Amino acid sequence: MKVAVIQSNYIPWKGYFDIIHDSDLFIFYDDVQFTKNDWRNRNKIKVSGGVHWLSVPAGTDLNRTINEVKIQDSVWAKKHFKTIEQYYLKAPYYKQYRDFLNHVYFERKWEFLSELNQFLIKTIAVDFLKCKTVFDTSLNYLPEGKGLHRLLDLLKKCKADVYYSGPSAKNYIGENDFKDVGIELVWKDYSSYPEYPQLFPPFEHYVSILDLLFNAGPDAPHYIWGWRESKS
Repeated sequence: MKVAVIQSNYIPWKGYFDIIHDSDLFIFYDDVQFTKNDWRNRNKIKVSGGVHWLSVPAGTDLNRTINEVKIQDSVWAKKHFKTIEQYYLKAPYYKQYRDFLNHVYFERKWEFLSELNQFLIKTIAVDFLKCKTVFDTSLNYLPEGKGLHRLLDLLKKCKADVYYSGPSAKNYIGENDFKDVGIELVWKDYSSYPEYPQLFPPFEHYVSILDLLFNAGPDAPHYIWGWRESKS
């Protein structure tokens, strides 16, 4: 069982979906502390002057878990839609996803940040990128302990054989921690992603997955993982 465990992010970048694609089971780790000025409630899009942040108003209280964070107002949704449309209206596949954006920003009312994030991620992964991954939430496993011990307890409870992690976690976890419990640790490599036709050069990799969808449409999976498969 290949498993990834990551906090839900707001319309995350393509690397997030690369890990989802690699996993048999992807667990949203949203019963951990909310962090200010992080990817949980914001992300970047490509604009004519470089990049622009889209931030969901979530407050600054750090005494909350991610799934306890309530969205502070409803004005943000209209602003995000208008900004996305302003910069991507001329992208070749933007109109293909416009109904989806209308649903997210106008038809649905989001009370909790985690609910919004998880809906966006699952819909994009399954409906647009055709991932076969199963999604779950750590709340269903009741992990015990703190920090790394809590993560390892969660992985044991979901019967993980392999754990996929982003490279930033190298600062605080090591392979021996996982070997001791019989789980293989695999570091995800985000390097060497091919560039795709992107509006407003120079090219920028570290933007929301929306940028890739609007510019590449059905070819988006090729620019995340398909290029590796074609080389093997």
